[in-house]
Amino acid sequence: MTEATFTQHGMWIMETMGAGSAYHMPLTVRFAAPPDPERLAAAVTRLVERHPLLACAVEERSGVPHLIPAALRPALDAQPVDGPFDLEKGPLIRFTLAGDRLLVLAHHLVFDGQSKDVLVADLAAFYEGREPGPLQALDVAADQRERVAAQLEDAKAFWSARWREPGEVAVPGGRLRSRRASEGGVLEFTLEPPELPGLTRFEVVLAALHTLLRSYGNEHVVTAVDLSTRTPAETGRIGAFVNEVPVFGEPSPDASFADFAAALRAELRLVYGYREVPVARAVPGIRPHAALAPVSVSYRKAGPEIPGWQVEWLAFNQAVRGALQLQLLDGPGGLTASLRHDPQELPDPGRVAADLQALLARIEPGRSLKDLAPFHDLAAATPEASRQEAAEAAPDDPLLAEITAIWEEVLKFSPVEPHDDIFDLGGHSLTITQIIARIRKRLGVEIELDDFFDNPTIAGLVEVMRR
Repeated sequence: MTEATFTQHGMWIMETMGAGSAYHMPLTVRFAAPPDPERLAAAVTRLVERHPLLACAVEERSGVPHLIPAALRPALDAQPVDGPFDLEKGPLIRFTLAGDRLLVLAHHLVFDGQSKDVLVADLAAFYEGREPGPLQALDVAADQRERVAAQLEDAKAFWSARWREPGEVAVPGGRLRSRRASEGGVLEFTLEPPELPGLTRFEVVLAALHTLLRSYGNEHVVTAVDLSTRTPAETGRIGAFVNEVPVFGEPSPDASFADFAAALRAELRLVYGYREVPVARAVPGIRPHAALAPVSVSYRKAGPEIPGWQVEWLAFNQAVRGALQLQLLDGPGGLTASLRHDPQELPDPGRVAADLQALLARIEPGRSLKDLAPFHDLAAATPEASRQEAAEAAPDDPLLAEITAIWEEVLKFSPVEPHDDIFDLGGHSLTITQIIARIRKRLGVEIELDDFFDNPTIAGLVEVMRR
């Protein structure tokens, strides 16, 4: 048994709130010739032995999720298993052979984009009778906590100068507000970013997306970006080595694209230095969301090419985190974009895709941003109205005193007032789950995470408990 990493803990929180299939990561392999089922089943078994995280489940202990052995080990099935993963029983990955296709579905708790590359490479090696190179023993969670602790104070100072709560994003036909997980639609298309000196293809596309959002009337632009947190020791491992960070931009209509893109690249390089520290631990008051901002971007290169294996790297999970996720895959055939979106918030994804393609086609380093896309004078999105405080609780209320004591124990300071917001006090998702666990143990009362997030004060919790 081992404690979950910060990344896994955040996903576990969202799952308890009902994330649907948003954290499901599908992968499809189509074989040129039908594979040998016995050889493939043996290869799957060897793969799971090499990467034991795939044979884990999650158990909550005193408000902290821990990884434990699953009730059943993953194996190659002949029939697909429908429905969500059972995190408490596991396993958190499924393998199904359907004719000439291998269907893989993994939960993000034990998987990330680069894990797809590792899985395909290792599975092919075992199937062909080869042995991948050895992996050294490693306590991923303990090592991560040590590194984060060493960087945390610097990260707090870094984000204190940059952070602002992401607001609504104006787009043609509406506004993007959602940072939750929901059922989604998908639109795939190709992008052809120009080659510009000193910029990667991802940086060119990100600068173009910021420019496009600014042209829609968003004066202050923020996109969430998925960054790999893998260290050299974690290379070649399957796991959730990823963190989401915000990238803030101030695209001036009169700035040249080259200057704006260079400034955004410089900001990205600074952010990379703190990519392993969860933003919620560095910035007080951030409430847990499935997405850090309504618009997010991820980029990866296509995985290994295996003769006779055709891999669908961008298979869709029928869901979206936030209002708009732009997933970019850079492969031999060029740059493919998969625009996952909340249909209730983005009624016309084709318009956004076409605008981005057109803007990229017009880019010349010296051209101003306003020459690349027509800028609108819409007002920037306004923050959501703050929530009302929870109902009053009498100061001599014994339940109020008991809940206050639990808060002060977990937060490790006092006094905490009845209407103090836990997020303003520096609380985060781990703090909340620990408080919930102590309330359950001492008072025999189960508090739902949704209730806590909607009522993040002692007085609010007392009111919820008395309903």
